[in-house]
Amino acid sequence: MTFLLEPLQYEFMQRGMIAAVLVGIVCAIVGTYVVLRGMAFFGDALAHTILPGIALGYLFTGGARETLFWWALGTSIIAALGIGAISKQAQVKEDTAIGIIFAGMFALGIALISTVRSYAVDLSHFLFGDILGVSVQSLWLIVIFGGIVLLIIAAFYKEFLILSFDPILATTLRMPVNLLNNVLLTLIAVTVAVSLQTVGVALMVAMLVTPAATAYLLTQRLPMMMTLAAIFAAFSGIVGLYLSYYLSIASGAAIVLIATALFMIAFAVKKITAR
Repeated sequence: MTFLLEPLQYEFMQRGMIAAVLVGIVCAIVGTYVVLRGMAFFGDALAHTILPGIALGYLFTGGARETLFWWALGTSIIAALGIGAISKQAQVKEDTAIGIIFAGMFALGIALISTVRSYAVDLSHFLFGDILGVSVQSLWLIVIFGGIVLLIIAAFYKEFLILSFDPILATTLRMPVNLLNNVLLTLIAVTVAVSLQTVGVALMVAMLVTPAATAYLLTQRLPMMMTLAAIFAAFSGIVGLYLSYYLSIASGAAIVLIATALFMIAFAVKKITAR
């Protein structure tokens, strides 16, 4: 019991645990659509395209983390809708559009960050995560925006289900496909911004993809896939923080390593049972 309770005597660990669980659940549920629709590259690109927003926010506000969240949120939504708009054009494929926006925005972010003399220290937590630095205000932002994302997914569950498994059927049923695609892209963008402080830009795609991919190996039903992905993500967050505390390693990296280990276990089980 001492092993489990000792880290929780610190308020920053308590906030970190809550943030890890909440962010993990939101990422996992949104991530099921990312995995089903083969959008892992989109999630990775979107995580990197928020760099210009973070850099601009830092330059204009002096680096207040709560303020930078809004800059990251705005940038990620603009980038997501921009990728969606470009990929609708027949002349440019979706992966090409993602690559163009990804490279351009990431380069702009690096250029802006390089103008900040102390960027190596002040902005590193956005690149690699700083879940133990989550404030009460940041926690409320995670709760509010994470809750909005989950409510919208619940409201459009059937529409997103059809769109993910049979886009042609969605068009046949005269569903607003373009609008639904933009809504989903926006939800991914909000999830990326909400998760920024937890695992950072560098590891963001892992939280979107790995728990959902692990669940995908174990079930073919979407509700169960979402449930298992949320459980795996929350478990990874909690165990990763304990690992970070006792081994003195980066918390974001520890969380992702646990999630990856769960995926490898599920992959091995799937291979064994398939024989």
